[in-house]
Amino acid sequence: MFKHNQKGAVDGVVIALGFCIFILLMSIGFGAWAFMGRQDYKNNVDKKIAKAVTIAKKQEATAKDKEFAEKEKNPLRPYNGPFEYGNISLLYPKTWSGYVSINKDAQTTSPLLGYFYPSIVPSTDDAASRFALKIEVTSEPYATVMDSISNFVESSGDKAPPTLTPYALPKVPKTIGTKVSGNLPGDKDGQMVILPLRSQTIKISTEAQQFVPDFEKIILPNFVFTP
Repeated sequence: MFKHNQKGAVDGVVIALGFCIFILLMSIGFGAWAFMGRQDYKNNVDKKIAKAVTIAKKQEATAKDKEFAEKEKNPLRPYNGPFEYGNISLLYPKTWSGYVSINKDAQTTSPLLGYFYPSIVPSTDDAASRFALKIEVTSEPYATVMDSISNFVESSGDKAPPTLTPYALPKVPKTIGTKVSGNLPGDKDGQMVILPLRSQTIKISTEAQQFVPDFEKIILPNFVFTP
């Protein structure tokens, strides 16, 4: 009996010792896993913070560039046209250049054509040129011009047809015309305002979406003519 109990005690010690070693190994393994996880988390956090800081700096720089560009547009520059073509008066950003052609020949269909664009005005002979602002006084009456626009809308094909809405300039509220938004004739994309001018018609347009904000905030609110 004595020998049997001694053997049982030894077995108990071995089992307890083995269990302790097992726990120790598990603790070491868990500690190593936790340490590696913490290091990985720390490294990832550092990378994420660095990436967030870089993005924030770029966004701040972009915002400052936009703010500077907006401030540079002021003070606005004026343009005043001749009385026989509506005595047009408008304001445009001083960072834009303008080119206005006036042809009083009775045979011409567009006696006044004005082109405006940031820095340098692109070629007026290139059909691919898209102007920030284009002003046209056409000898065609308003109804004829609108018939042409209606035909353009009907023949849009796969392209989304432009939206047509009644429109009056803020400073000439009694003269009602039409605003065309979206696809424009000549494969352009922007906005055009068409207004009756006695027996003639005024077209005011921007030919690229990037200039629509300036068109709506600067050009149209400050555009005046004598109906």
